[in-house]
Amino acid sequence: MANDIAIVGYAQSPSLRQAELTEPQFLFPVISEAIERAGVERREIGFTCAGSCDYLSGQTFAFVMNLEAVGAWPPISESHVEMDGAWALYEAWVRLQHGDIDTALVFGSGKSSPGLPAEIYPLQMDPYTLTPLGADPVSLAALQARAMLDAGKITEREMAETATRSRKNAIGNPYAQVTGDDDPETLLKEPYVTAPLRRHDLPPISDGACAVVLATADKAKALSKRPVWIRGIDHRIDIHQPGMRDLTESPSTRIAGKNAGVGKGKVDVAELSATFSYQEKLLSQELGLGDGVEINPSGGPLAANPVMAVGLARFAEAARQIAERGKKRAVAHATSGQCLQQNLVAVLEGD
Repeated sequence: MANDIAIVGYAQSPSLRQAELTEPQFLFPVISEAIERAGVERREIGFTCAGSCDYLSGQTFAFVMNLEAVGAWPPISESHVEMDGAWALYEAWVRLQHGDIDTALVFGSGKSSPGLPAEIYPLQMDPYTLTPLGADPVSLAALQARAMLDAGKITEREMAETATRSRKNAIGNPYAQVTGDDDPETLLKEPYVTAPLRRHDLPPISDGACAVVLATADKAKALSKRPVWIRGIDHRIDIHQPGMRDLTESPSTRIAGKNAGVGKGKVDVAELSATFSYQEKLLSQELGLGDGVEINPSGGPLAANPVMAVGLARFAEAARQIAERGKKRAVAHATSGQCLQQNLVAVLEGD
């Protein structure tokens, strides 16, 4: 049985279309705020893990520069994942299970604005069959959306309604990039970007960062009056080749949700990495989230999409709902890869 681990601190940067600061520069205040909110001394942190993407930075080992935001002293024990910061959190959660340390700092960051995502992301895929096709995330998402439409599992109006709700939810969120109160009819008059996806079905291109502090049970109770417990967490992967999958389903989400214990109690709120509008319904169904569950009250990735931090931000926003807004049980979800290939699901609870 896993040891109890809690979220005791979190912070985010505003998501910007084009940040003037460098990645370490906008990471520094985020990391400092998360540590300050946790009430822990920097020297007490036993492990640090970061998530970022060297492809976005355009050079190998670019993640090493981000460590400048952690500080030069004292020396740290650290690791890095070439994935969203949510997977850095997962590694830190595993590291804390060893029992020899009691706190961990995780962060994720990305600066997408200097490059062209449509050209960068195909380089990360299978170099023999997918990269030569230049299959960018929007094109692959359009294939998945088309599959769902043709299967009768969603309508373009439902996709527009999801975008409308996300934008309205994001009003008042200081970290959001896209807000608005347009109705679905207005959005559906817009032309397609890549059919059947319109602009509102796509996430914004964002620069931003997120940081979270984790603690073991005794340390969390000493640090926080309302620690947010990670009651279950699981990560599953579907087949890499989109052509070998039924894109109208997400078995990895379903299995990860079951193993994390989503169905073992009432869920009040869920923060889902539904980067494209149609994904919210697919993920909600695979996780068994009913009509009474509030989905993405922050606005979600359709309102702010800091690549490599957007999944970790789902943990921070879900934790915020429990620590600051009285919710008792939340689901946090992160995804990676094309068409929801990899999915990480966690159940968070208050005392």
